[in-house]
Amino acid sequence: METNQENRSALERQIDMTVPVADIDKEVESRLKRLSKTVKMAGFRPGKVPLKIVAQTYGPQVRSEAIGAAVEKVFGEKVREGNFRLAGQPTFETKEGTDESMAFCATFEVYPEIVVGDLSGREIEKPELEVGDAEIDRTVDVLRQQRTTYSAVERAAGDGDRVTVDFTGRKDGEEFQGGKANDFPFVIGAGSMLKDFETAAVGLSAGESKTFDMTFPEDYHATELAGQTVQFEIVVKQVEAAVLPELDAEFAKSLGVADGDLATMRAEVKANLEREVRRRIQAKVKEQAMEALLEVTPIEVPKALVEVESHQLAENAKRDMQARGMPVDQLPVDTDWFRPQAERRVKLGLIMAEAVKANELHAKPEQVRALVEDLAQSYEDPKEVIDWYYSQPNQLQQAEALVIEDNVVEWVLSKAKSTGKAVSFDELMGNAA
Repeated sequence: METNQENRSALERQIDMTVPVADIDKEVESRLKRLSKTVKMAGFRPGKVPLKIVAQTYGPQVRSEAIGAAVEKVFGEKVREGNFRLAGQPTFETKEGTDESMAFCATFEVYPEIVVGDLSGREIEKPELEVGDAEIDRTVDVLRQQRTTYSAVERAAGDGDRVTVDFTGRKDGEEFQGGKANDFPFVIGAGSMLKDFETAAVGLSAGESKTFDMTFPEDYHATELAGQTVQFEIVVKQVEAAVLPELDAEFAKSLGVADGDLATMRAEVKANLEREVRRRIQAKVKEQAMEALLEVTPIEVPKALVEVESHQLAENAKRDMQARGMPVDQLPVDTDWFRPQAERRVKLGLIMAEAVKANELHAKPEQVRALVEDLAQSYEDPKEVIDWYYSQPNQLQQAEALVIEDNVVEWVLSKAKSTGKAVSFDELMGNAA
């Protein structure tokens, strides 16, 4: 057997191989003999089928299998000899051989050699925020708003009221699809309807109507209406004022505080806020750390790995669309859409794997336990959640992966320059205008 290796690019390799025909013939004969001992054919007892008949029936298939096994054996030997780390499956191509030997060409990709770059010149900004009474008050107010009820009132509608209307839209005098509804409720100022539509209901009482013109935005999702001016007629059928729950024991109980104590409620809100603030800060630091790793370690990645990741992201998108009730078969998902994201994920995965290996950043059992316990604190029965994690290998592996990411981030922070920056609650939570 002969082989010849060629480097086609930084990661792509090509190996030319020859396999002696005599070796293949010998393997075919051996396989046919073994097969003849078990094969069943009409008119013959098991194991008594003549070898010639077995060869006539199964010869082509057996030869194909023998050739495949021979090629894989030679390829495997060459991979071990060259200490190649294969990325993806190789492709084999038949080449012109001789009477004495068959020729093949194997093309494959290898993993890149990675050395994590110098992080000493990178700067990572760590947000800083201490949870105080103001943040607790804001959160309690949001919790009250989430439990808003509405009560009918006999007055004109205003901002924050919920109105129930019948409406009919016409374009050039003709009703258009999706432009008509009865008993349709919406809250003025909530943004569920276009602003001009909401504004038109302001000042109207139950039983009153109004006709007005409205122009749809240029980027409106219904392209046939984008940028078009239509006429709406609305009839207000009911006006309801928002009623916030009282900040009392009943409200505290609705949040899971058994005895209804408001001080206990605020303490729990603070603990949850601190936990969420910590996670938001960790996420922002992690994002910077990952970007720093990518910037200081430019690498080329195997196309095969990017292709697999692209397909996985596309499948995830399809499942998400299905979960939202969207007709996936009518909305084709192209894997090319996800290629840039896939390439970034593959690069980051390879760089992180090298950092973990070179610096012994593997997850320790006590770290995994601490993370699981922290995640469980958001639930009513933390012990039940912890037990569930440790009974689900897949979930525990995800927790281990998060710990490894955290270890990598801490390692990056130890090498890079880290500076603190005070941020507002809204800025950290993504509520800034």
